[in-house]
Amino acid sequence: MVYKSVLDLIGNTPLVEISKDIHNLKNVNLYAKLEIYNPFGSVKDRTAYAMLKDHIDEIKKSNMTVIESSSGNTAKALKLLCNINNIDFETVTNRIKIPDVKDILKSFGTNIKELPGLSECPDPSDPNDALKIISKMNIANPGKYFYPDQYTNPNNPSIHYHTTGKEIWDDLGKVDYFFGTLGTAGSSGGIVKYIKEKNANLKAYGIVGEKGDFIPGIRNMDEMFEVGNFDLSLYDEIVRVTTNEALDSMFTLVNKCGILGGPTSGACLAGAIKFLSKIDKELKEEINVVIVICDRVEHYMSYIKKRRPELFYEEPKDNIYTLTEEDNKYLEKVKVEELDNFIKEEKPLIIDLRGNLAYRNSHIKGSINILESIFLDVVDNAIIFDKYTTVLLICPTGKKSDKFAMFLNKKGMNVYSLEGGMIELINNSYPLERISNYE
Repeated sequence: MVYKSVLDLIGNTPLVEISKDIHNLKNVNLYAKLEIYNPFGSVKDRTAYAMLKDHIDEIKKSNMTVIESSSGNTAKALKLLCNINNIDFETVTNRIKIPDVKDILKSFGTNIKELPGLSECPDPSDPNDALKIISKMNIANPGKYFYPDQYTNPNNPSIHYHTTGKEIWDDLGKVDYFFGTLGTAGSSGGIVKYIKEKNANLKAYGIVGEKGDFIPGIRNMDEMFEVGNFDLSLYDEIVRVTTNEALDSMFTLVNKCGILGGPTSGACLAGAIKFLSKIDKELKEEINVVIVICDRVEHYMSYIKKRRPELFYEEPKDNIYTLTEEDNKYLEKVKVEELDNFIKEEKPLIIDLRGNLAYRNSHIKGSINILESIFLDVVDNAIIFDKYTTVLLICPTGKKSDKFAMFLNKKGMNVYSLEGGMIELINNSYPLERISNYE
């Protein structure tokens, strides 16, 4: 078949059965919706095109720039759509934490406006929010930007209702359980709405990351309520998945199924099997289950290398991503109510790992600011404190500082994490300093 445009290839992706020999669930027929077969490689191809297609003539006529807050697949799809139509595109984000993804966007000519605070630890205290920045840019430059806003745009879930969900139902005829990862919550939400209209008894489950874990394209539960398209009532349960579970299942997809899904796809498979393994023996008849393979593995090599170094080095290289539950014995914490005495007695070096603007807005007197991503590179490659130097680490919620403290103490240093992080300080009205001489 000959197509007139690559855009005609968006959608109508295949549904592939995953063998029982692989998932080991006796009463489950498991199917994977291969969104990696979209022309730009991800489920977000549908979303980007749905948000843009009806406005292309208007955007070109008004010489507008498309602007979005995206850390990867939506930005990639929007940029390619804009390139095809000779439209400028810019993404405003503080979440591009995968160098491979950033390189892909740059190679396509994307104008990336990066904000301070590239932390894997969510920072509710950071005033430099990407969506707020875009809003200010729109107000300051009326008529200059077209802003699709994937987080609230109704065309995001709508396109998956009308296409992805319909395709799944038409191909399979009967869907009993659906598992989808939650990022903007558009694709999963749209699919669930369509299938529930066909089968009111559908069981739907959203997949998120565990607290303190970072899985590309997926949020943890603490972040979901910031997303306008997220509707908790659509899901019977939210299933949490760890990074290790996501990567294990990703390699199952790649090595046993030949499906080149990335970490988000691995998380979807891991969450489905984690839940279904609990009910498999109780099922009285076979059920049809669908998961979504969101995007491709090739874009995440740097992410995989950090977390599975044994695949790339002759000898495994320790880092904070290789910590195990056994390493919890190395964790030392300081509670907020103990903080003043701790500072007075130990005279610690206090390192605030948050973004620069958040640090300027509020910090402990005498602390220094080292961005988490920079600190990570340093601790990955050097012994930076002797055992006689007491160090106190602070991040927004305490989750990432816990991991740094464990890792550094395991290496023989004397490092503490502030329990609950900056949010706990704020909640307890702890006196904080502010730097006011900045724009």
